[in-house]
Amino acid sequence: MGTSGLVKRLGRMLTEDLEVLDTDRIERESRAEGAQRAADCLRGDEATMIGELRTVQTCSRSTKTGVEAEFFDGSDTVLLKWLGRSRIPGIEPGRKITVRGRVATVDGMKVIYNPYYELHSLQD
Repeated sequence: MGTSGLVKRLGRMLTEDLEVLDTDRIERESRAEGAQRAADCLRGDEATMIGELRTVQTCSRSTKTGVEAEFFDGSDTVLLKWLGRSRIPGIEPGRKITVRGRVATVDGMKVIYNPYYELHSLQD
């Protein structure tokens, strides 16, 4: 990659929407680590993905308690649901994580219940 490639990237960074750039960055990092793309995962697949948490909320309906997080890997969004938990240390918006679990679908949305997860260091 020569100077022209650098100039193109710089021009793109200055003119393109920040959300698009963020999406590209997340997807590039995820692919570099060899993770599966959320967009390619189907219901019933055992998947290992790397991405970031966009939102995290605690659900405290009368009988259903748990933590829900919106996971994004640059290609698609997956809802992560930890049942029976009121809080999970380190699970917070903006945090980069690796998740592994079986993909389900609920109302057209991809969901992983009680996923195995690894928090990445805050420097990543």
